[in-house]
Amino acid sequence: MRRFDWRGLTLLLLAVVLVMGGLPFLKGAFYIGKHEGDTLHLAEIVLRMAAGEWPHLDFMTPIGLFATAPIALFVKAGWGFGHAIFLAQLLVALVLLPTTVWVVSRRIEPLTGRAAAWAYGALVMALCLALVHGESEISISISMHYNRWAWAIAFLIVPLVVLDRVAEPTGWDRRLDGALIGAGVAALVMIKMTYAVALFPGLLIGLIARRWWVEVAFAVIAGLVVFGIVTLLAGPAFWLAYLRDLAIVSASDVRPMPGKDFGTIAAAPAYLGGTIALFALVIFLRQAGRDAAGVALLFLAPGFLYITYQNYGNDPQWLALTAVIGLGLRPAAGLVNGLGWDLRKGMGVAALALLCFGLPSALNLAYSPLRHLAQATAKTRPLLSRLPQHGDVLTEQGRIYKVSQTVAADGPGTPFALYLPLAGARDVAVLNGESLPECETGGGFAAWFETLARDLEGAGYAGKRIFIADLFAQLWMYGPFEPIKGAAPWYYGDLPGIENADYILVPECPLYEKARYGILKSLKEGGYVLTEERRTPLYRLMRLATQS
Repeated sequence: MRRFDWRGLTLLLLAVVLVMGGLPFLKGAFYIGKHEGDTLHLAEIVLRMAAGEWPHLDFMTPIGLFATAPIALFVKAGWGFGHAIFLAQLLVALVLLPTTVWVVSRRIEPLTGRAAAWAYGALVMALCLALVHGESEISISISMHYNRWAWAIAFLIVPLVVLDRVAEPTGWDRRLDGALIGAGVAALVMIKMTYAVALFPGLLIGLIARRWWVEVAFAVIAGLVVFGIVTLLAGPAFWLAYLRDLAIVSASDVRPMPGKDFGTIAAAPAYLGGTIALFALVIFLRQAGRDAAGVALLFLAPGFLYITYQNYGNDPQWLALTAVIGLGLRPAAGLVNGLGWDLRKGMGVAALALLCFGLPSALNLAYSPLRHLAQATAKTRPLLSRLPQHGDVLTEQGRIYKVSQTVAADGPGTPFALYLPLAGARDVAVLNGESLPECETGGGFAAWFETLARDLEGAGYAGKRIFIADLFAQLWMYGPFEPIKGAAPWYYGDLPGIENADYILVPECPLYEKARYGILKSLKEGGYVLTEERRTPLYRLMRLATQS
């Protein structure tokens, strides 16, 4: 077997890290082009963690500890929010770099050749360091960075199970592979549970099918070590709180799915080609006599589709991963199936199709730092306009100060009221027997929160803990108010933290009407009494009490 050039690969990956990770610093700040609401959500989590709070224990979120801890680490060390993001991405890439070298050297390059293997390793680094979540829309965004990090880990542990070994492994090889698989799955649990739940069955079945019992044992040990460290730092209550948050989100009807439904993700025209190529690989593997790899990929396939369904944008990042698996598991030339098809060529065609389907997203990830470097900055303003120490995240001023509203035009008394029954039933928020306007505010996050904060402060409510009946509740980052212990930076359902609130603010025209409806409905069902204390054209401020 050809000697592997691990030094060359290491230098290549370090070069990718240097370029992709270093270019953002040359810009001097982080200039985002979309997903300002998601960035506010991330900022609240990070700032609260940097102040000593723990996710799940001190505030509600379904996102795992490892998704935000690297950023919070650098904010706590004194860096601005934007630069902390850059540094956190560098840290994740450097942590995963040695494992990337190991996986590419021992499993991928011997089966696919140097060009494909090294490109795959570079893509893993790009997943860690990109400044966009994927897809082909080119606007810069940090939204859903944890999805990229989770895919990077999946790109490393799946080949360890699915790809064949080309040489007899030593005992240390098997132990290390198992430890990496277990640590990887544990990391997925701590980043976003979806990935661990979706991939675990395929990984376990693949290991059992190969009878890799040493790998299974060391995977279990490594996973337990990770969970043990987290328990030691956060306490046993952390896990119950995490499960509680996940249960609330899974039962919520506020945002039952972030994009298209599962059937569409599997079979709609935009996705069907990838699905066909994926299951063609499974069939070809079975026909080629690679039963263990075939059954592992068969059980991983629904997981790939489920992750895509569950993530906003429905970006099938698994395409590049399965393309490399297809290339690596091609049989020798001349082996044909019952139809006379050459299986090596057939798997090569399926892998090429998967690669082509996944190329737009991969390229978008890879050159996003270059696009960020070229971003126009003349008409930008800090997103966190009242936190100057974190003024290094900026966006186009029109996006955070232009406020628009969408109002239903077919309500009672309107010219289109006749058609309301045909439009379908809608959930209308009711406050103390009064129906609230069917209206949503779009964009203008900074204008919205600055205006609320200024008005409330002027009315004498500074220092109060105000629960906002809306999707976002970052009021405390725009004025002299207190964050509410237990509350959710992004509303998913239930009433997290309501027992610690002094007041509840009900917007006349919320950012997300369904969230306002859900919160008011939960308050009514919970027996809360809301007494109006202040009313403005923007909101109603209610004093909160429980029925005696």
